[in-house]
Formats: sequence, C-alpha cells, structure tokens
Amino acid sequence: MRHDFRRVIPGQRAFKWTAALLGILILAVVVFVRFFLDEHLRQTIEQNVNSSLQGYTVRIDKLRFHPIGFSLDLIDTTIVQDTHPEPPVAHFPLLSASVHWRALLHRRLVSDFVIDRPKLYINLKQARQEVQDKVSPAERGWQDALEEIYPLKVNLFTIRDGEITYVDQGPFKPLRLTQVNFETENIRNVHSKANVYPSAIRMNAVTFDTGKITFDGNADFLAEPHPGIKGSFSLSQIELDYFRPITNRYNVSVRNGIFSTDGLVEYAPNKKVADIKNVTIKGVAVDYIHTAKTAAAEQQVAETVATTAKDLNNNPEVLIKLNRIDILKSRFGFVNKAASPEYQLFFSDAQVRVENLSNQSAEGRAVGSFAGNFMDSGKTVVNVVFQPKAKQGGDLDLKLRLDETDMTSMNPLLLASANFDVNEGSFSLYSEATVRDGQVNGYIKPLFKDLDVYDAEKNAAKSFGQKIRQGIIGAVAWVLSNRPRNEVATTITLTGRIDSPQYSNWEAFVGMLRNAFIKAISPGFEDREPAKPSPAKEVSAPRPS
Repeated sequence: MRHDFRRVIPGQRAFKWTAALLGILILAVVVFVRFFLDEHLRQTIEQNVNSSLQGYTVRIDKLRFHPIGFSLDLIDTTIVQDTHPEPPVAHFPLLSASVHWRALLHRRLVSDFVIDRPKLYINLKQARQEVQDKVSPAERGWQDALEEIYPLKVNLFTIRDGEITYVDQGPFKPLRLTQVNFETENIRNVHSKANVYPSAIRMNAVTFDTGKITFDGNADFLAEPHPGIKGSFSLSQIELDYFRPITNRYNVSVRNGIFSTDGLVEYAPNKKVADIKNVTIKGVAVDYIHTAKTAAAEQQVAETVATTAKDLNNNPEVLIKLNRIDILKSRFGFVNKAASPEYQLFFSDAQVRVENLSNQSAEGRAVGSFAGNFMDSGKTVVNVVFQPKAKQGGDLDLKLRLDETDMTSMNPLLLASANFDVNEGSFSLYSEATVRDGQVNGYIKPLFKDLDVYDAEKNAAKSFGQKIRQGIIGAVAWVLSNRPRNEVATTITLTGRIDSPQYSNWEAFVGMLRNAFIKAISPGFEDREPAKPSPAKEVSAPRPS
C-alpha cells in the first residue's frame, strides 16, 4: 500500500515556522544582550566601580554577558591614577567573572574571578603620590570595587601570565615581574573553620628576566583587624643591581650581586614570624655615601633603627630568625664626601657568615664571622657571638684582627682627619671586647710598621706649614718607634657604657713609650683574662664558591 506524503506536509511546515520563530527569538535575545543589556551593564558597573574607588578611575571598554552560565567578561579594562593619569597603572585585557560552581556543593553562592594577562605599571611620581595620600588599600575601596563587578562575593581569584613593572627616574633598568601566576581559593571560608588559614594561595613569577619567586601557603582573608597569611617562599637568582634607584635614595650604592633566599613567613593579627632558612649573596659591591646634607637624616635613621630593635627584642608576638646568611666575594665600603679631601674605606673580597640570628633570647646565640682585605691589602678576620637579652639588648663577644694594611691607600683619610700623609708604612689592628649588661670591657691595639712620613721631594709642592707639620709627625714617629722592629704601637683599654665607651689618651701615649724604650708590643691578641662567659670563639668564614 502506498503512503500519501502530502498528508505530512502541513506538519513539516508548522515545524519549520516554529523553528524559524524560535531562531528569530534567540537572535533578538542575542541582539538585545549584545547591543542593549551589555552596554547598560558596562555603564552601570563602570559607574558603581568608580563610586567605590578613591583616587583612581576605571574605564571598561567592552562587556560581554553570557546568560547561559550567568557569567560576564570585561574586555580591555584600564585603571588610571587621578593625579597622574598617564600612563595607566593597570590594563586588563580580559577579566572574567562567573558562579563558583564547586562552592555550590557546600551550599554557598559565591563567584570565581579570572584575570588574563594583566599589566600593572607604576612610576616614581605615581608611587610618591600613593605614599603622600596616606590612604590604606582598604580605604581606597579596591575590594568594594571588585564586588561591584559581580553580584556574588569573590571566592576563587586567579591571575594568569601577569606582568608588574616599576619605573624610577634616571638611567636605571625597570623593576619587572613577568609570568606572574597567582591563585587563591576559599576566600569566603565556604568549607573550612575560621582562624585556621583556610584559603590556599599559590604564586610564582619571573623576576628581572633571570630570577624566580614562589610562594605556597594559606590565608585567612576574614581575620580582623587585617587578613592573616602563612606559607613558604623562595627567591632565587635575583639581580641586586635592579634595586639601585631605590637604594640610591638612602645614600647606599649597590652594584652587581645575586641574591637568593628561602624560608617561612606568617603574618596574622596576633602573630608575626619571619623564619629565614638561608640567605646567599654573591658578588655584590655596597658603598654607604656620607655627605654633609645627610648627617641629620643619618641620625634620625639611627634613632629609628634603635627604637625598632628595642621594640622587637624578645617581643612575644614577633619572631625574626635568620638561620644562615652567606655573603661571598663581595665588597663593602664607606665614602665620606663631607670630608676634605673626600676619602673611602673598604673591604674587598669579603666573605661573611652569620648563623642563628634572632630577636628571641630563647633561640640561643648568634655566631658571625667576617674575612676580607682592608683597602685591598690588610687581611682582616672578625668573629662575633651575640646573645639577645630581654632588657639590656644583648651580650656580645668580639675579636678583630687586621694585618698590614698599606698606609698609602689611607692617605686621603689621614689628610682629612689629621692633615698629613705618609710615603710608606703598614697599619695593623687587634681588638677584643665583651659587652655584658650594657657595659663594654676590652682593648684596641694599633701598630704602625716601617712608617715614613716626610719625604722632601714628595712634599715640595706643600705649604711651609704643611711641611713643618709633616716633619714634626715624622720626627715623633721616629722617636716612638721600637728600633729592632721599626714599629710604633700601643694598647688602649675600653670600658664604660656601650653607647659611650671610655678610653685614656695618656694610656695610649704611655703605651707607645713602653713599646719604644722598654718592651716591644708584639702583633696579635693580648694575653688577658677574658670576661665571663668566654669571649667569641673563632668561626671560619665561608669559602668562596
């Protein structure tokens, strides 16, 4: 029997019309969302975000709302500082916000934020304005602004392949972090108890093209009065030369050097911990530059440091611990531009090791060692033992040995401080000191060998007064020299308060007479009865690697 297909044609036509109407309806919804709802949402969100912010303005170029999934994308969002709008401080090519579906399993309706390829930028003018405004990040309204983008509270926040740049004034390389990846979840504590750092945090980035930084830990974003954070961190192969624009403002010149460190950190309302496992610095050159203009600032910094150290000493809420610090193949110097003539003092090929340094006396003694060459010639070794104490700041044992520095390298210092220089000679220094309950007890033994102060040919261009002065000093040095050893030496006792130790000029002069005419003072440490507990034990400086 043959079927009559003409009977089903009306049904097919009805289906086609229904499909066409449905397609037109969907197209209308899409057009409405794209051209009307999207723009309305963009304007509304932009206005609400800017109403929440103080000192900054946000511009959203495009917005895409996705009804299926109830998510939205902000495209090409820029943030500018109102006082210095150029260049923008941030650009977000894509910011996506949606429902955090996994949190629904815990019966919480919260959001998931993802920012792709963000670029943060700040220059010196913008940074100074931020400091000058004295407005905290909370008062800026950043969190409120973020919540204006999406009606749900943020619970998962992710940054992918970000970039952070700081540019200072002058011919310096910018400080830049690239490949920044950051993720934190459970911000709203949707499936953990409070006060137990429930929110996981992971971050990694490339620093200054060659270094790396990582952090892996947890946070309590709902802690009061500020969030808490705890985790492990690592910084490796950080080039210190990048920090020159910052250190220069504090009269510290930092050149070259590679920095690495790792440890644990905890920052919470009632607990602060910085447990640094290892710090390694290789090949750095550091000079502190003193000028007449910086004298007042230096005094203020010294007072601030002293006050801060006193506040941190044995503070039960703060633990600062440096398990081991190694500084290898480095140079440390002091440049005095306030003197006439200017001079510099420095140690080259310096090797430093410090172990078990802490602000808590319960952590035990800190042990430090230093080895280097003073003015490129005087072999120097220093050993220190420090015990922090609750009231007096701490006890200290120190031993210092400096052998045969070429004194011609010290001529600028001699001219600036005593208005004479030398043609030949070496300088050595030996010292031991202990500090107990704020009282210092020790000695200093300086030795000058083969000292030649006056040379008629070299001093020909000097004034008559300078020639007389050089001659007198040369004559005194000759009279006070021990003939067999050709040395001028003495021993000076140190006593009194650590902040104002007492010494006797008469004792120094008598010591020189005794060395010249009675008994020679030998190089090396004195055979004295040490204060109890025993003085610093010698610790080998780290070997170059």
